[in-house]
Amino acid sequence: MRVPHWVERPVDEGVRAQLLAAGAAPMLARILAARGGVVQDLAEPDLASLLPYAQLKGIDGAATLLADAIDAGRRLLIVADYDADGATACAVGLRALRAMGAQADYLVPNRLTLGYGLTPEVVRLALAKKPGLIVTVDNGIASVEGVAEANRQGIPVIVTDHHLPGSELPEAAAIVNPNQPGCPFPSKALAGVGVMFYMMMALRAELRRRGRWEKGPEPSLGGLLDLVALGTVADVVRLDRNNRLLVEAGLRRIASGRAAPGIQALYQVSERPQAAARSADLGFVLGPRLNAAGRMEDMTHGIECLVSDDPDQALRHAQRLDAFNRERREVENAMQAEAFERLGTLDVQGRYSLCLYDPGWHPGVVGILASRLKDRYHRPVIIFAPGTDAGEIRGSGRSIAGLHLRDALDLVTKRAPDLVRRFGGHAAAAGLTLRREDLDRFESAFEDAARECLSPADLAEQVAHDGEPPPEELTLGLAQVLQDRVWGQGFPEPLFKGRFLVVQQRVVGQRHLKLKLKLEDRAFEAILFGQSEPLPGEAEMLYRLGINEWQGLRQVQLEVRHWRV
Repeated sequence: MRVPHWVERPVDEGVRAQLLAAGAAPMLARILAARGGVVQDLAEPDLASLLPYAQLKGIDGAATLLADAIDAGRRLLIVADYDADGATACAVGLRALRAMGAQADYLVPNRLTLGYGLTPEVVRLALAKKPGLIVTVDNGIASVEGVAEANRQGIPVIVTDHHLPGSELPEAAAIVNPNQPGCPFPSKALAGVGVMFYMMMALRAELRRRGRWEKGPEPSLGGLLDLVALGTVADVVRLDRNNRLLVEAGLRRIASGRAAPGIQALYQVSERPQAAARSADLGFVLGPRLNAAGRMEDMTHGIECLVSDDPDQALRHAQRLDAFNRERREVENAMQAEAFERLGTLDVQGRYSLCLYDPGWHPGVVGILASRLKDRYHRPVIIFAPGTDAGEIRGSGRSIAGLHLRDALDLVTKRAPDLVRRFGGHAAAAGLTLRREDLDRFESAFEDAARECLSPADLAEQVAHDGEPPPEELTLGLAQVLQDRVWGQGFPEPLFKGRFLVVQQRVVGQRHLKLKLKLEDRAFEAILFGQSEPLPGEAEMLYRLGINEWQGLRQVQLEVRHWRV
């Protein structure tokens, strides 16, 4: 089994000094200074600090188009994506547009039959709903042909997206995307649901300017922040300060019991305490259940769960999502076992990338399998399954730091223009379509690109930690402070290092170790998940500082993530 190299996160000493001067505890100051934190992170989250929507290129024109359509009574159709970001973005749009007087409906492509984005086929399917305006959410920036088809049908399109554009932009009536050329919006990490939330802020301001709410209260958008938080964390975008503000506000709403019925229902079927809502819940508990609908059948179930105001109806949808997730896990486990068996015959360590295909693999689960293999082997991975057209295969890839996956695919297509039929994505994840007979040629071309982009050092996995705190700093107070903060992609939860004596250990739940550890003169309860083999009497460990609650008693518990002799 590969053992990662442990490295201590570097700290910006100037920032740490500023944080200490502002009153931060020493350990919190060190943690924030190692993650690009600022003094404002010490204050209570304030939505007034959000970046202004007016900095998004094209948003004023898009708001005018939407307001004109609402005033004219034209039908608005949201074309969504089939993942959690797309579902939450769709729900934000539907709830806000309907609250502002719009006739709004949605269409979400089935990933197994229609593929990704606003394709010409999706546009022709949309005609049955007689839209006067199409709005894409979490897709559209690469839909050159689909937007052209909509234009031929006389339907203007507003693209709201966050993915990286290709060499050609669609001829949409308006494009709102922080990553489009010339957009000055400082946060390029905004998720699709975040873009839609900003779009609705701009629309409300435009309708306010037109005097829409002179005789009554205007709709509040704060009630949508639980959806924004869920989509932002589930899409694994970088949690820069702007995204952290959105997620913190959404988590406060969830914990206070004011979340949408669908989110409350997802907590209920997950058997998670909603009052203790954390960002990890969104990424590892709610997000996978929502994603499972798009992977296994149809994201309609997820969207209906999120837009329903009837708690009983929302619960029924959530139960269906939970069932999809159980089915997804079974399919994933079978695919993973097959992949490990095949990789056992290859010289994985001699490769810079991995590509696998099986005609029996489920196309909705290939992205998860790619992620699992990427984590295990620390290499960019692309997993293929049969596509919708005969002779076509569709791949989903995940990458490591050092290789921008979309750029690597772009490099492959520039060298072999006939090889990749379609592709899109961003640095960490991407999707593509090939002809089945071109798989071997693609595998070779992608390996060449990976070798150019990556060094041997990039393939040596590193685990970053936050140093060795003295035992007296490992308090319940610090654990609570850390638990109350938002952690995620680009702003990782703290991981500490320590050398412990293993005083006691026993197996719980058949495959976890319950430990009692000693550091200097202090003892700690600890847990090591996924291992039943006993530890040596002394070991160096990387751990997270948590809280164990049992029969009303709260105490510090260390969650061991890595150990070595």
